[in-house]
Amino acid sequence: MLLFRAKIPQDWLPKILGNLPEVLIDHAHLERKAATTSISLEKYRELFPRVDELNAIAIEELQHFQLVLALLKKRGIAFTQARSSPWISGLMKTIRSGSRQQVIDHLLCCSLIEGRSCEKFQLLGEALKPIDAELAEFYRSLVESEGNHYATYYLMAKEIDEPETRSRLDFYLDLEAKLISTPNPIAMLH
Repeated sequence: MLLFRAKIPQDWLPKILGNLPEVLIDHAHLERKAATTSISLEKYRELFPRVDELNAIAIEELQHFQLVLALLKKRGIAFTQARSSPWISGLMKTIRSGSRQQVIDHLLCCSLIEGRSCEKFQLLGEALKPIDAELAEFYRSLVESEGNHYATYYLMAKEIDEPETRSRLDFYLDLEAKLISTPNPIAMLH
């Protein structure tokens, strides 16, 4: 299990709960991007033997995207433009080039994103119970899947090069702690 070195900022949850329509739009885009990212990982020759698993993740992420789109429609919320996440961008811009280094970094970034999603969805599932039972159940229903994705990505990286993965994980956990502690005035899942 990945051990994050910083907690989710205390102002995150109240900001999210106060802006649920915007957060649902953000969530839809995150699920869509997660699906395309899983497919894009198939370009790495080190992951050719794992294409079936990557496809399964992509399909599951697309199903989540469809579920969020259905929630948006049911609630009369228009699906609009995606916003860039400084947290995700901060992780992704550190991916090194070079096949082996690039695939390990890419997998670790994906793992951290899925790990934080798992953690945040658990918080939302609890916090939304008294406010919006349907949305609370929705977020609780995603926790296991997000946890499986983050573990899968991490294990894939370890199989490629365990010492390098451990070293880069240390780098990414430090970076992630800095990024999550940086204030973001916009209500976003990440």
